[in-house]
Amino acid sequence: MSIDEKEASLRQTRAWNPGAQTVRDPLFLEHPDFFDAHDLVQVKYEMLRRVQHEGQTVTQTVALFGFSRPAFYQAQAAWAAQGLMGLVRDRPGPRGPHKLSSAVVSAAYAAHVTHPEWNYRQLADWVHQEFAISIHPRSLARALRDRNPR
Repeated sequence: MSIDEKEASLRQTRAWNPGAQTVRDPLFLEHPDFFDAHDLVQVKYEMLRRVQHEGQTVTQTVALFGFSRPAFYQAQAAWAAQGLMGLVRDRPGPRGPHKLSSAVVSAAYAAHVTHPEWNYRQLADWVHQEFAISIHPRSLARALRDRNPR
């Protein structure tokens, strides 16, 4: 695998370490053919291993691996909860609808049942009047569909 292919693969799997230049651990510096500072999962794993199995302090370790103490503890918790997959970055962006709470969706569903002649634009306008939030009609349609799948 070429360097460009490896970088593309790491980026695609969200395992690319943008802070590779801050990794100063001797293994990564002396054996870059095996210990790749650009591989975020490998860097985090080695960082956790140094503390857990080699007894290094968190402060020493994060300095060598280019992480903060909070980032270390987040990685440690993710490892404990999910194993190796916990060390892969989550996809960016929101994890779910942030405007459409269950109360808003329930009220919109009730209004939809009461006024079946309303299209989703009218229903979104009603939600705006009732809850003072702007929601795209397609987002509202998706939320109602997910609430009551066929």
